[in-house]
Amino acid sequence: MNDSRMMKLGVLISDVGVHPAAWLDPNSPLGGEISFPFYLKLARLAEAGKLDFFFVADTLASRAGDMAGVTRQCAYTGHFEPLTLMAALAAATQHIGLAATISSTYSEPYNAARMFASLDHISGGRAGWNVVTTAYAPAAANFGRDMQDDHALRYRRANEFVDVMNGLWDSWDDDAFVRDRASGIHFDPAKRHPLEHKGEFYSVKGPLNVPRPPQGRPVAISAGGSEPGKELAARTSEVVFSVDRDLPSARAYYKDLKGRMAKHGRAPHELAVMTALNPFVGETDEQAQEAFAELQGRIHPDVGRAILSVDLEVDLRGLPVDEPIPEGMLPAKANATTSYFDMMRQAMGEKTLTVRQLYEAVAASRGGMNAVVGSPKTIADRMEEWFCDGATDGFMVRISHLPDGMEKFVSLVVPELQRRGLFRKDYAGTTLREHLGLARPQTRRG
Repeated sequence: MNDSRMMKLGVLISDVGVHPAAWLDPNSPLGGEISFPFYLKLARLAEAGKLDFFFVADTLASRAGDMAGVTRQCAYTGHFEPLTLMAALAAATQHIGLAATISSTYSEPYNAARMFASLDHISGGRAGWNVVTTAYAPAAANFGRDMQDDHALRYRRANEFVDVMNGLWDSWDDDAFVRDRASGIHFDPAKRHPLEHKGEFYSVKGPLNVPRPPQGRPVAISAGGSEPGKELAARTSEVVFSVDRDLPSARAYYKDLKGRMAKHGRAPHELAVMTALNPFVGETDEQAQEAFAELQGRIHPDVGRAILSVDLEVDLRGLPVDEPIPEGMLPAKANATTSYFDMMRQAMGEKTLTVRQLYEAVAASRGGMNAVVGSPKTIADRMEEWFCDGATDGFMVRISHLPDGMEKFVSLVVPELQRRGLFRKDYAGTTLREHLGLARPQTRRG
């Protein structure tokens, strides 16, 4: 490898695994999705593997729709609020970054900035925040709204939300709290900066009633697939989750996103693109394929149709699973998760997929269709190819079933990456910014 860069690795945890049949695996603990000891075990495994950060996926509504499919799924039905979970994990870990989702559509920036600043202080500078506009339409009814805002409006709100959050974290200079007992002065008023923000969606006076976070600002994370999402990421994000079906697509996305940064006064190294990777690890390729097929075979057709119904924004209940989705049944464009929707439409256009084939592909890799099934060498080969080709800065590892999938990735794949000189053997710093090679931002006043 000629590049001295190190691959960045985060892990995404969704209940007991991102695969819809994960909870049916006999080695996954029943009720693990609401067990703190289970999440702590996973976070410590990630930390033992020297991963950059631990991220828990979230949504603001229990699954809705066809109960025949919903009742057979574990995902998001009983689920921890992620910031509460991360605060608990912070006290029981030392190095791993801790990232959580916040919805710009259904949150107030003052509360959100206060919570993430608190998490950064509690963890000693290990907090990351993933801003989402909330694509899941049933969430609207939990916040007194009759329907979900359209995609463009949600992103206008998100842009202002991010700006207010950053402004609030800059409410105080780093040395504002002098705490001088001799003079009796607790803070220097010249280093206190009310925000005085009045915008389209928010009016926030400030300042924040938490000192500036140890990292200056928690690491900003987003998933920019749509045009507004990519613009938001290029302007404000420091980590971007991407979903790409193949190497050419990943390469084009990477070049596009990094190329947008200059107009916002940013350099390409200020943002890390981390591609979704769904590894299914076995001692050998054959062993991995056999175990993977067994997990895929546990997907009930009702579950498969329910998953596609959410991602494709159409009711597919009752459709024969061994026939294609009828022409003209799908909407022309998405109002929810644009990147997943567009990729599935593209895949369906390239070849005729039955409902079963499509939901199996989605289940394996949650829309990105980038599942890698095989030995540690097979998985590391794929990761090295994409990383060295300039298609990504690292990977957002999405574990299919827990805890086995995490244990195998950390004990088998990570050592192979380390042997190749692609990933660190130990943490070099204490903060998430240091793990990711990101500079600590100055306040807006320099």
